[in-house]
Amino acid sequence: MYFYGMVGIAFTGGGTGGHIYPGLAVAFYVQKLFPCRIFWIGSVRGMDRSIVEEAGLEFFGVPSGKLRRYFSFQNLSDIVRIGAGFFAARKILGKERPALLFSKGGFVSVPPCAAAASLGIPVFTHESDFSPGLATRINARFAGRIFTAYEDTAAFFPEAVRARIELTGNPVRPAFRSADPARGRAFLRLGGDERILLILGGSQGAREINGMIRAVLPELTGPYVVVHQTGLNAESAPDLPAAGPRYLPYSYIRNELPHVIAAAELVLGRSGAGTLWECAALGKPLILIPLAGSGTRGDQVENAGFFERAGAAAALRNPSPEDVVQTVLALAGDAEKRKAMAAAAAAIGAADGAKIIAQAIAGFLKEKTEVRI
Repeated sequence: MYFYGMVGIAFTGGGTGGHIYPGLAVAFYVQKLFPCRIFWIGSVRGMDRSIVEEAGLEFFGVPSGKLRRYFSFQNLSDIVRIGAGFFAARKILGKERPALLFSKGGFVSVPPCAAAASLGIPVFTHESDFSPGLATRINARFAGRIFTAYEDTAAFFPEAVRARIELTGNPVRPAFRSADPARGRAFLRLGGDERILLILGGSQGAREINGMIRAVLPELTGPYVVVHQTGLNAESAPDLPAAGPRYLPYSYIRNELPHVIAAAELVLGRSGAGTLWECAALGKPLILIPLAGSGTRGDQVENAGFFERAGAAAALRNPSPEDVVQTVLALAGDAEKRKAMAAAAAAIGAADGAKIIAQAIAGFLKEKTEVRI
């Protein structure tokens, strides 16, 4: 007979919820397939600990520094933090001895991946965006398997690592695949006849989007009840109107967000990978305003371009408030267009990345840990 020991699996990634939530989706699926202990290595700063511990997983914090492709005096102090993060992660991994480290990316993931490789611990990594970020490019050197959301992403990696790349789609939390629009309407206290435009400013807010909404809100509330996630950062949501019958602002929607998205007729927001694929899993037509400019590497522009080419989204690059109004009103009045966009989004979101990656992890662990007694 055979049995499987309670092996440990380390997860890493963070800095934003966009790196953490997809990792949690994989973690929960792995636990369904393989009896194991899962712990998370993330940043000592920011939201990492609260999100992971709220999800019921052990958390170990390490120093982290941001990886920049441009000159900044902050690079000097961050290099020190990255070095400290490597040694802290190596100490944790050396003590806990997981059978595998899975990385969901972000700048905090690089020291743990390097530390795992130095200890002979296998590394798997996943890239959510259309093109790999610097962290994933570095982590790919240590990874035995590299998972991607988009088929075209493989072309951005060196030829030497492409044999290790597998297309999986993006992991999405199970709640987004079983969301209930009636529950979303109940949370919003809206009847079944109200049409909902959901505007997502992100967990930290999006100043540009919030400013546009302030300028054009009266025109949007004609066809829609506008549900607006403004962000936790008050500075990104200055002078927004007070809540009313046709305008429902929330600083952040946490557990009820899947159901609110399910209830929405149309979603407007940025084009971070997490938001895109969560909406795609629910088959929602999208209006995207990708973050662009000197503060970004252009990943959101690429993500938005993919969804636009697939017919799932209207992508607005550097739009005026009038552009936003015209696009919203045009889609509000074209049910057939919305239906086609929804179908295209659902086709993208059909790939269950969490399941595919979890099966790969569980299969690897079973091969490595099976013991005859």
